[in-house]
Amino acid sequence: MKAARALRASLLAAALAASTLPAPAQDCCDPAGPFRKGEAYADEPATCETIGDWIDRVPDYDGRLTMSIRGALSAVETDGTLAYLIMCEAPGVRVLCVTYSTNDMQPGDVVLFGGGYAPVDESRVMLDPCLAGAG
Repeated sequence: MKAARALRASLLAAALAASTLPAPAQDCCDPAGPFRKGEAYADEPATCETIGDWIDRVPDYDGRLTMSIRGALSAVETDGTLAYLIMCEAPGVRVLCVTYSTNDMQPGDVVLFGGGYAPVDESRVMLDPCLAGAG
């Protein structure tokens, strides 16, 4: 009886030692990059010069991903309900911020966008919803 208990105990100990526990969850985002989980702004936003490199390295994250970018507005449009602020020029990656007001922003103003990252294609990104403020 004692031998059977000892054998079970050693088998259980071996099984526990051999089992693999899931690795702790890793943060989704490069701390030097423009992406953050949830609603957070990045400490180092992308720029029109760096956005192309960053969208090639978008984190593999199954949840809300916010992107931050700072640069000059290339276009400001509104349909009376929503405002569409566009940053960066073609042929580079263009970034569209969908928000509620232009806040008197004009093309050429340097602003900071932060919003829900949604790739449109290899040359366009949409941030929706998006906050825009003086950069």
